[in-house]
Amino acid sequence: MDSITQMALGAAVGSALLGRKVGARAALWGAVCGTIPDLDVFIPMGDAVAAFTYHRSFSHSLFILAAITPLVVWLILKIHPQTQKLRTRWAVFVYAVFATHVLLDCLTIYGTQIFWPLSEYPVSLGSVFIIDPAYTVPLLIGVFVALALRHRDKGRWVNRLGLVVSTLYLVWGLGAQAYVRDLARESLKQQGVDYERFLVQPTPFNSLLWRVVVMSGERYHVGYYSLLDKTPSIHLESYERSLDLLDSLTDHWPVQRLAWFTHGFYAVDAEKDGVVIADLRMGVEPDYVFRFKVAALANPHPEPITAVRMPRSQNFNRLPALWHRVWQDPSEQRHTGKEY
Repeated sequence: MDSITQMALGAAVGSALLGRKVGARAALWGAVCGTIPDLDVFIPMGDAVAAFTYHRSFSHSLFILAAITPLVVWLILKIHPQTQKLRTRWAVFVYAVFATHVLLDCLTIYGTQIFWPLSEYPVSLGSVFIIDPAYTVPLLIGVFVALALRHRDKGRWVNRLGLVVSTLYLVWGLGAQAYVRDLARESLKQQGVDYERFLVQPTPFNSLLWRVVVMSGERYHVGYYSLLDKTPSIHLESYERSLDLLDSLTDHWPVQRLAWFTHGFYAVDAEKDGVVIADLRMGVEPDYVFRFKVAALANPHPEPITAVRMPRSQNFNRLPALWHRVWQDPSEQRHTGKEY
């Protein structure tokens, strides 16, 4: 999730665990610990693909975070020696904030390697968008009230309520995703679409409109379903993957790494003088957040290069259209000729 959300979650968890004992320091250290796993973005990883795929690896491992918890507790006690008798509670506090951070990240689509080094599998359930105010706002309200009323039980009660509401929202997202996944599977069957895999994920900043990405050999399909739609059918738009551009690059590490990290949800294109791979999980067609140039076009075959991240292609004018899609029936959209 985004940094503000992770800080809010850490502060809320910290306040719930130690707010009664240490007051505002619980929220402060919760916010700090909620930020620590994401500091790996400042570590040089090599090329752009390495930076992309090693983020949320060792720094988000439940094992590594358990190992550094005593170090963080030592630092806290150095700064607040008067809380020495709370050493065990500080340890529970720190690890709880670490664990909730990485488990929340697992619910996004990015990919979080929580079992590193035992397994590098990037867990990515994709049931919540990386920025979702409906999740973050209850946490912020709870933390602010807890700080404002830190000497009263009412403040701690509101903070816990914020945690409960935000957690229920995550449960709602998992349920909605499962519902849309079943609809998508049935819709694909009715349309006779052969596919290798598909994913269902929320669109930006909400959990009402869901994006369906279907991988089918040399092509991929994208469709949308709103929980307010009147029919269960999902209209799909089809696109070329241009996998032939990778025929001579199968041994190139960035190509292998991206294919693994994206769980196969990627497409290839020739742009100007290079071969570009796009992660289809993050973005809206044709604007994808993570795109990497992995080879230079040459005769007769593309030549491998050090991977470079392409400039972000974003069209924020698409957001109002997506929001409109939440409320409008798909048949009406096709009738008016609008595309999303």
